[in-house]
Amino acid sequence: MIWIEILACIVIWLSFWSLIPRDEWWFRGADFPRLQILAVGLLAFVLMIVCDAAWDFARELILIGLIGALAFQLKMVLPYTFFWKKQVKKVRASQLDPDKQISLIVSNVLTPNTQYHLLIELIQKHQPDLVLTLETDQTWQNELSVIEPDYPYRVPVPLDNLYGMHLYSRLKLTETEVKFILSDEIPSIHTRVTLPSGNQVQLYCLHPKPPSPTEAKDSTLRDAELLIVGDQIKDIDESCIVMGDLNDVAWSRTTRLFQRISGLLDPRVGRHFVNTFHADYPLLRWSLDHVFHSTDFALVHMERLPHIGSDHFPVYVVLQTGRVFEQIQEELEQTEEDEQEAQDAIQEGIEQAEKEEKIVTDDIARDYKEGSKSL
Repeated sequence: MIWIEILACIVIWLSFWSLIPRDEWWFRGADFPRLQILAVGLLAFVLMIVCDAAWDFARELILIGLIGALAFQLKMVLPYTFFWKKQVKKVRASQLDPDKQISLIVSNVLTPNTQYHLLIELIQKHQPDLVLTLETDQTWQNELSVIEPDYPYRVPVPLDNLYGMHLYSRLKLTETEVKFILSDEIPSIHTRVTLPSGNQVQLYCLHPKPPSPTEAKDSTLRDAELLIVGDQIKDIDESCIVMGDLNDVAWSRTTRLFQRISGLLDPRVGRHFVNTFHADYPLLRWSLDHVFHSTDFALVHMERLPHIGSDHFPVYVVLQTGRVFEQIQEELEQTEEDEQEAQDAIQEGIEQAEKEEKIVTDDIARDYKEGSKSL
């Protein structure tokens, strides 16, 4: 049946379309539904095998192309399953030390969502040390005021453009800055968290724009912001956590490059996807909300939390720091090509921000612009 071959050709096209090194959303969008493409490709493969049809040259060529596409998709998504080696070790029961732990909830609330009580109930249930909310405006800030007695350290950035964010912390925050790295519309929170043990952790909270027909026409600014932060992390040599809705999937070229540049680890590798978007469509989900951390952290607990009325599920993660973990966990290997690719992406992002008159007087972007900062 011809429709089976057409289905297979679509899978082949989408798989290799994503390899084209372009930033426009219609190229980068193919990064997101890899699981769905894989599922459709497997269906097409089975149907081609069992279907009673003549095997001519064209059909054989399509099958070979389909096998190649499936192998590529498996390569991309398999690391986020239990078949893969874990990138982050699990803290054994004998190693648990609450004073060296940090628990956090990351939640993109969806600004128009009015089911405030659902998130509040989750916060009260899990009692995390940190709560990062994204897409929060002044109304959300008012509604979340009920948790403020438990969170004496707060960084409010209420905005009406879907890029507001609020950080609530039980733990002491110092050296806190709200930065607008490449756009005066997109904030990020940079701060230092002090654990009960006295250990200090550099924290970055991010929410760049996604490449889409309704948001950003390409991924240039998103990629540049993420890589700028990754390069900053590489230089500080401290305990570090990056969290937020990065509007990118874990297996994308940029996210993997960010990990190699920054040296941060992903606790999902070797475990499961933790797909957080879209909460309303079970068959169309991928991982947009992330928690990356330095090698001195190991995993205590990680789970996707229940629906709160948003298009994203919240994520709950508990980490524990310790030098013993740093000795048994390795950063991803970085190459000279990685450094050059990141530098090119950063410079392209700065040039585009200036062209669009979005760049602000931020010390991070200015350092790169003036050439005093390079990878």
